[in-house]
Amino acid sequence: MLDSVKGFGLTFATMFRRVATEQYPYDVKPTAPRYHGRHVLNRHPDGLEKCVGCELCAWACPADAIYVEGGDNTEDRRFSPGERYGAVYQINYARCIFCGLCIEACPTRSLTMSNEYELASDSRQDLIFTKTELLAPLLPGMEAPPHPMRLGDTEDYYVGAMRNPGASAGAETPQTSDDAESNLPHSGLQDPAVTGGRQVQPTGEPGAAERTP
Repeated sequence: MLDSVKGFGLTFATMFRRVATEQYPYDVKPTAPRYHGRHVLNRHPDGLEKCVGCELCAWACPADAIYVEGGDNTEDRRFSPGERYGAVYQINYARCIFCGLCIEACPTRSLTMSNEYELASDSRQDLIFTKTELLAPLLPGMEAPPHPMRLGDTEDYYVGAMRNPGASAGAETPQTSDDAESNLPHSGLQDPAVTGGRQVQPTGEPGAAERTP
């Protein structure tokens, strides 16, 4: 009986609160810094893709919204460091529940989530985002793959990458000796070109994915 009275009391108190009306879409309010929005497939500073086609994100997805096909890199056609890359990558946003388990499973910080949430569509087909739509655009100084590794060996691409979760160019923030000693993540500042002027915040706890591929 007491629980019912408490429930009705909460409803009754709400009647006297001021109604807050947001004038969306004319007045867009910023999201929380670690909001789970549209996914981004990130690049290395030389333009190579971070995705290695391991399909761990697809296995981790509880809604079966991600489809990945891995491909083999060759010396003549290289899209990512290492042996493989994501040849086909699709996310079905009609299924996605934006839980973030996929970005926690990613071993290379390739997949992150942005603050973009305007994904509504009247077509189911349009809600299936392909690699072309998910891949981060090329920033100044980047080269469109396929091309050889410009930063050195495969190890040079991943050393320290887990402690720099930048969502635009990857490990674009130089690592200092103080960071190496304290094992703290960088702030990961992004270029506005990635999201059309919106600030993209990488999600996922920094310590949860700190592992080498």
